[in-house]
Amino acid sequence: MTAPRWFDADAVRARLSFPALVDRLAQAFADPDMVVPVRHHHTVPVPGAPDATLLLMPAWRTGKHVGLKSVTVFPGNSRVGLPSIMGVYLLLSGETGVPVALLDGPMLTVRRTAAASALAARYLARPDAHQLTVIGTGALAPHLAEAHASVRNISHITIVGRDLGKAQQTAASLHGLAPHIDATTDVAAAVRGADIVSCATLAQEPVIHGAWLAPGTHVDLVGGFTPTMREADDAAITRAELYCDTRAGALHEAGDLCQPLRAGLISEDSIRGDLFDLVRGTARLRSGPEAITLFKSVGTAIEDLAAAELAVE
Repeated sequence: MTAPRWFDADAVRARLSFPALVDRLAQAFADPDMVVPVRHHHTVPVPGAPDATLLLMPAWRTGKHVGLKSVTVFPGNSRVGLPSIMGVYLLLSGETGVPVALLDGPMLTVRRTAAASALAARYLARPDAHQLTVIGTGALAPHLAEAHASVRNISHITIVGRDLGKAQQTAASLHGLAPHIDATTDVAAAVRGADIVSCATLAQEPVIHGAWLAPGTHVDLVGGFTPTMREADDAAITRAELYCDTRAGALHEAGDLCQPLRAGLISEDSIRGDLFDLVRGTARLRSGPEAITLFKSVGTAIEDLAAAELAVE
């Protein structure tokens, strides 16, 4: 038996271009042969630092491939100069179980996560949306900008961060992606001026306020993946027409939805569609050009398997 092929971060990024990956995700969410068990989600204590999270995400496509992603999220890693997200993806033959490939987990994750946001925006953002605000300066931020620019004619990108230097550094990495790219620490101003707001933070308290959202804005919430994390306030949630990547995941794991759900501010019926509905044409799309749409993702192993298969091909 030959050893599985190894795809490092550079190889994964080179093989997962937008919008090819966006198209592949659309195919995956429409594929009835995709099987995704509930992911394992474990809290891991870290002495002298915030608790870490261990995620185990299996999926398989009958007769094709079996995949498993093992990811850790260590919020305190920034203090020692390491990324907060680490991991690896194992792709196996769906016929024999033979290992086919090992892929860099963090790069696979940021590419597929950004592609899922762009897939939602393809259906939900106004066709004339051209001003993009990205909140957050972590590893995911530049990929979100690139992905959204692959599905809309983005002419202006604003990167928002608590540290202006980091925001400027992220903005500089996007050179050539749009005619105008800038950086700021002023969240409110950047949100008020945006057609698309993409937020990728580890915030426990809202950073986006509903009062700031202009009519027609599309909000993309990516960072929060536990019931205690929150990126948008109740006003943003109740003003918006709501969508998610998967109902099973987002309604139980995303604080941006499960907290308002528990408070009675929204119901499960408030979700107008998930990515399955959007790609199959069964979702209720935005009610008009003035509507505010909000997409909440927590991630699903469907995206990982689809991305890994594309990368290996």
